[in-house]
Amino acid sequence: MRRFDYFRPSSLAEASTILREHGEGGLLLAGGTDVLVQVKEAGRPVRYVVSLADIEGLSGITEHASGLQIGARTRMVEVGSHPSIQARYSALSDGASLVGSVQTRHLATIGGNVCNAAPSADTSPGLAVLEATAHASGPSGERTIPIIELWTGPGRTSLEAGEVVTHFTLPAPGTRAGSHYQRHTPRKVMDIAAVGTAVYLELDASGTCTTARIALGAVAPTVIRAPRAEAALVGGPVTEETAAAAAAVAATEATPISDQRASAAFRTYLIEVMTRQSILRAAERASA
Repeated sequence: MRRFDYFRPSSLAEASTILREHGEGGLLLAGGTDVLVQVKEAGRPVRYVVSLADIEGLSGITEHASGLQIGARTRMVEVGSHPSIQARYSALSDGASLVGSVQTRHLATIGGNVCNAAPSADTSPGLAVLEATAHASGPSGERTIPIIELWTGPGRTSLEAGEVVTHFTLPAPGTRAGSHYQRHTPRKVMDIAAVGTAVYLELDASGTCTTARIALGAVAPTVIRAPRAEAALVGGPVTEETAAAAAAVAATEATPISDQRASAAFRTYLIEVMTRQSILRAAERASA
């Protein structure tokens, strides 16, 4: 591993100044479960590392009337086991509970998982269907970014020079709402998603779907929404037939590639199967 400079600022302003003054080639360090592996084993070039460990206010989960706030440095184990997230934001707890191993989840942070911008990230599809917003602090002050607009490509985000994501906010779900995330991996544990599917549904008293959001992971350069599949669900009951029809549409909205984890054809097949399953599971949770 090559030599690099290490900074441990005590404030967001100090972190932003370091990032701005030192320019490209820097990494933010929170849990380190992604970036340290990239540096040590994958040979990712890095000139300097900025630790967020001493900056207050970046951790914790806060509930309020309009929704939920999650600090960017909040550990995955906290996100996955939080009672309100499990009950009302299930797609997010599903994803957080799948990240790495138990040991990894005690170090990995939600901000790191999101800002690493891997299309296969397990919390990103859930955040997308829950319509999360990322909040960043930088030289120009505070900025909000719809989560789906944060990712611009593999390993790339729309964050500007000197910006640090501080927290995420999620709007309160509807009264009869449910969500679900699942992934397929070549191995059962300690692997990266070949495909991830997340679904959020709202149903009215008669069981008619009034809102549908579907997000797909690891099948495009970024996590994507499937708007035509979403539209296919709205206005009718969620049944095996309507779920299958919407899932078939979702499979046409992705642009999967072939790699060591799965072929493009197998990914397309998985999208259809898994989206149907996630639709039906989200509908069960909405009806519970």
